[in-house]
Amino acid sequence: MSEKLINVLLVEDDDVDRINVKRAFQRNNIRNPLYMAHNGLEALEMLRSHGEIQPVVPWERRLILLDLNMPKMNGLEFLQELRNDPLLMSTPVIILTTSDEDRDRVEAYQFNIAGYILKPVIFTKFADMIGTLNKYWTLCEMP
Repeated sequence: MSEKLINVLLVEDDDVDRINVKRAFQRNNIRNPLYMAHNGLEALEMLRSHGEIQPVVPWERRLILLDLNMPKMNGLEFLQELRNDPLLMSTPVIILTTSDEDRDRVEAYQFNIAGYILKPVIFTKFADMIGTLNKYWTLCEMP
């Protein structure tokens, strides 16, 4: 049986966090394609097709890892736009953020996110968290 890869879109403006996600994928031998956007606007462009041009992130088996605090279009604004788009609204989203604000957590869950995770500061804990997420999304049945 062949491995079903998941197309992971990381929406993150911080270069260190982007590098840490890549390192965590390598450390955990995660072979899922990893796409990166610096903000919500760029992420939407990567998720949408344009006429005959297919989206950068393939339509099938998508998962979004989303930071909340970003320039141009923050994570909550992105979630609102994503959930209002009939073609994108069912895409699973996991929040990865430093925001421990109850207000952010409550608002994010109102947009039907799959999870809200605080980014660990220590890389080994961060890598372990990414490994656990990988085990979870591998078990989930994704279209």
